[in-house]
Amino acid sequence: MTIRTGNHAKETRSRTSNQTVNEKSPLLPTTKTEEAGFEEFNGASFTGAVFNLSTTIVGAGIMALPANMKILGLVPGIALIIFMAFLTDASIDLLIRFSRAGRSVSYGGAMGDAFGNVGRILLQVCVMVNNIGVLIVYMIIIGDVLSGTTSDGVHHAGVIQGWFGEHWWNGRFFVLLVTTLGIFAPLASLKRIDSLRYTSALSVALAVVFLVITAGITTFKLIAGSVMMPKLFPDIVDFTSVFNLFTVVPVLVTAYICHYNVHSIDNELEDNTKIKSVVRTSLSLCSSVYVMTSLFGFLLFGGGTLDDVLANFDTNLGIPYSSLLNDAVRVSYAVHLMLIFPIVFFPLRLNLDGLLFPRKGPLVSDNLRFASITIGLIGLIFLGANFIPSIWDAFQFTGATAAVCIGFIFPAAITLGDRYGIASKRDKFLCVFMIVLAVFSNVVAVYSDALALFKKNGPSTD
Repeated sequence: MTIRTGNHAKETRSRTSNQTVNEKSPLLPTTKTEEAGFEEFNGASFTGAVFNLSTTIVGAGIMALPANMKILGLVPGIALIIFMAFLTDASIDLLIRFSRAGRSVSYGGAMGDAFGNVGRILLQVCVMVNNIGVLIVYMIIIGDVLSGTTSDGVHHAGVIQGWFGEHWWNGRFFVLLVTTLGIFAPLASLKRIDSLRYTSALSVALAVVFLVITAGITTFKLIAGSVMMPKLFPDIVDFTSVFNLFTVVPVLVTAYICHYNVHSIDNELEDNTKIKSVVRTSLSLCSSVYVMTSLFGFLLFGGGTLDDVLANFDTNLGIPYSSLLNDAVRVSYAVHLMLIFPIVFFPLRLNLDGLLFPRKGPLVSDNLRFASITIGLIGLIFLGANFIPSIWDAFQFTGATAAVCIGFIFPAAITLGDRYGIASKRDKFLCVFMIVLAVFSNVVAVYSDALALFKKNGPSTD
């Protein structure tokens, strides 16, 4: 009985696909059926889908979480990490529910169904701005970790330069060129997101490696009695300390943004009724990693925890083999980001294609278009990371806005519009809360970034 029901669901889904053409391309309905080359693909596994979605979630932001504990204290900090996981689950659930009601198998399709072409285009632009910014930042971080960085005329050697000294072949440009041609380009050339399941599994494993090393060092220092009692609650003494509490909100609000990949993963699932379980399993896994990373990172470095905890692993940890463990953390993190790259790149390419060629057939069926967009985007990201250092400052503003729109404002707006009359009062109340939280988070993020930028570039008072 169960097998028959599952088969019926898959058959119904296949019929729907053939009727509402180009639903497999996460942007616009078209008049094309699925590419013949995918006929032998029997669907993605539950495990592969969990790894792909988890990799979408766990990015560079994980390194900012221990610093949040320094501001909030462990109790409210961990509580907020768990709360945001539940809120993200609710926003994705609403998105899936309205996508099912409108027979949309793409985020762009759901936005188009609710708000027409304007909604679809707005979503595509936000995904492009967010993902291009994220990928450029990832490439900058990889270059910093492996080849070092220069600030105020002082060069801080990267891991490879620390091992072999400074040479032309371990300079930033060459290292990123080799990484782009040897890792990013081959992985970005895969046409199915399920093809990335093994690299995604390795990416999640590397995040766990960072966690295990941090936990091991913390445990060693706890036994040695060199770890101080952590701050459990925030210290509120003046207006500045109150404002600092709000500066952590943007990091936590955007910690689980993965909505732009949910439909692609759903489309490839062998049993698409399991997508909610995939989402909840991924959020449970990632929130556990987030909580443990925040806990052990803050326990280890205490009041000395830097905004990016990775920078704390550039100093003597006061334990045996400190240098080796520092390098292990930094290299594993760099490789982790390399493996996240194709997962974030996948929806970027699809949304750009939908924006430029809204009436064309599925992208995977046109090799020339697929290759042109892939090469163009990778080239743009490479150039941005190498030759426009100030681009990071720009994306701090645009990225904050785009991320909260993708994660909360758009799903909430679709629900409040309630085209199919399926939203409850509780849903609508939750959506109003999500929009208020997202707008507040964005205002704080933009203000904080503008203030930091002004202090950085403003005239010296000396």
